[in-house]
Amino acid sequence: MGLLTGKTALITGAARGIGKAIALKFAAEGANVAFTDLEINEETEQEIAALGVKAKSYASNAADFAQTEQVVNQVKEEFGSIDILVNNAGITKDGLMLRMSEQQWDAVIAVNLKSAFNFIHACVPIMMRQRKGSIINMASVVGVHGNAGQANYAASKAGLIALAKSIAQEMGPKGIRANAIAPGFIETAMTAALSDEVREEWKKKIPLRRGGQVEDIANTALYLASDLSSYVSGQVIQVDGGMNM
Repeated sequence: MGLLTGKTALITGAARGIGKAIALKFAAEGANVAFTDLEINEETEQEIAALGVKAKSYASNAADFAQTEQVVNQVKEEFGSIDILVNNAGITKDGLMLRMSEQQWDAVIAVNLKSAFNFIHACVPIMMRQRKGSIINMASVVGVHGNAGQANYAASKAGLIALAKSIAQEMGPKGIRANAIAPGFIETAMTAALSDEVREEWKKKIPLRRGGQVEDIANTALYLASDLSSYVSGQVIQVDGGMNM
């Protein structure tokens, strides 16, 4: 018996990177996994299903309210329940404020923040009827401390933290928990594209002197999704090697 046996998880933006690592971790602990991305990803679906659980990929623009409702209804119909929601969909369009376009601002807020509203809005009625549920918003350390050149991204991630805290207060009486994870410097394809000089500067700011792995985020998500954290709600957990204390 795994920590999530019998539960269904819905994870957005999970075709690769952190989202995929979370999907695989949940599946390894017995959860059935529904996941979204802009396109159906059969390869990731097969990787998850190979762990002996039900898995299905859905094509969805997480920032689209109507599409989200449609996908959530399909997941509920095909899986029977939605016990865990991980709002992981996200993009970056960095730039200094004086040079940032309205399109850069709107796109990041829509994909990173509005998508979480969309999925929570659609999933909460299901979780309320079940009298249980765990919602996990994927934030960032820059959502806690800010970052020059990332005003749009930082604002969206700060919004995800406040959203989780607000939902925790609203939905706690219904047995629904909501928390946020704030990753620091994690070794992904996105950070691999940075220059060696930039990467080394990052590591100097981290007490553990190394970047984190996607498994570090997945392990934290597993804790928040499982009954191990049954009395944890409205929290933001920074997984950053001690970078921001």
